[in-house]
Amino acid sequence: MTLLIDCIDETNELSEQQMLEIERLINFAAKKQEIEERSEVSVTFVSNERIQEINREYRHKDMPTDVISFAMEELGEGEMELTGVQLPRVLGDIIISVPKTKEQAMEYGHSFIRELGFLAVHGFLHLLGYDHMTEDEEKEMFTLQKEILNEYGLTR
Repeated sequence: MTLLIDCIDETNELSEQQMLEIERLINFAAKKQEIEERSEVSVTFVSNERIQEINREYRHKDMPTDVISFAMEELGEGEMELTGVQLPRVLGDIIISVPKTKEQAMEYGHSFIRELGFLAVHGFLHLLGYDHMTEDEEKEMFTLQKEILNEYGLTR
């Protein structure tokens, strides 16, 4: 496998098979994006209450959301980039709300695993610097998401 992925299900609602599927999908996306071998990412599956706490604390939005990503490669104010050090590339953290995933899967009329995969890929692309703040950025990111999901076989 390409990445070192730490999957944590704080809700105890996902099966081992579902978590393995998400790991495979993120590795597939990493290969398509030519991410270095042994780069690291964490994926945590949480409740609506927990993601609302995170959303409130870090994004100042007091409501649950479906996925939040924290890219480790973005330097904060006063931080310096390490150069010349042979450390693994740490991409960051993806946090996904399991209840929101279920709700959106029903709303959009597709399977839970398809929605979970969509959110995982969406969060992963954010870790790589993709965004959807402008129309052009959104088109690029959403086209790439769709390509990854379709090629992997998680279609609507």
